[in-house]
Amino acid sequence: MTDNSRPARPVILGQNQYGKAENRVVKITRDGATHHIKDLNVSVALSGDMDEVHYSGSNANVLPTDTTKNTVYAFAKEHGIESAEQFGIHLARHFVTSQEPIRTARIRIEEYAWERIEHSGKGAHSFVRKGQETRLTQMTYDGESWEVVSGLKDLVVMNSTDSEFWGYVKDKYTTLPEAYDRVLATQVSARWRFNWSDDEQEMPDWEQSYEQAKKDMLQAFAETYSLSLQQTLYQMGARIIDSRSEIDEVRFSLPNKHHFLVDLEPFGLKNDNEVYFAADRPYGLIEATVLRDGCEAKIPVDVTNL
Repeated sequence: MTDNSRPARPVILGQNQYGKAENRVVKITRDGATHHIKDLNVSVALSGDMDEVHYSGSNANVLPTDTTKNTVYAFAKEHGIESAEQFGIHLARHFVTSQEPIRTARIRIEEYAWERIEHSGKGAHSFVRKGQETRLTQMTYDGESWEVVSGLKDLVVMNSTDSEFWGYVKDKYTTLPEAYDRVLATQVSARWRFNWSDDEQEMPDWEQSYEQAKKDMLQAFAETYSLSLQQTLYQMGARIIDSRSEIDEVRFSLPNKHHFLVDLEPFGLKNDNEVYFAADRPYGLIEATVLRDGCEAKIPVDVTNL
């Protein structure tokens, strides 16, 4: 009988992982008549000694993806969800330490925020889904060290003035007029990498860190008199690095949500920076990493796929 556990031709298996993606878990904590909600979308990816399942189909080292799904829900009950980061750390540590063939666990989490509805009735258990942004985190654990990257996506911001764009390179194809008072708007995707990597280190306050990083980012956006979106991006990242000692790297992807002045002259009207056309495409896309001096960049360039 032919041994088909290894390819006869010079073909080998490369990097691989498996798991259960997008496990939606909602945890309601009932503190008397006051309730608290954590709403997560959890994706689990495991890797390790998985050659045989690919070469011969042997599942001897495979923890079923259905089991990883069940673990997410069981851990929501057993450990609660203090923060997305803390919950992901519990999961990653469990998969690596409980299953010998699993060497690395990567947990990706999206968190959807809910805001309490204030009302005159009894109890505090009514909520409205907040639509500002989606909170994100990813933790990777190999049994010895951690890498935690958190952030957000779909945070739409705008400055209606205090933005210019002029002095740029021009060639025969350039038609864009210089702007000395323009609308600056973008939809922020940002990821920041923590310098916490060892269980011996003091763990950051994940909830406070997220709120403060977001606050720093928004304040920098609002307070920067912008001559380019690149300048504003740098100021947003620098503000986070300067104020958050637990963060060493911030990666941004900022699409420029262009607002063009509408030509109202055909109607005998003057448009004094009042009426704009909001174009959704094509758009300028500005991306960059801001680092603490002396640190190495580790966040992938394409933050949208993190």
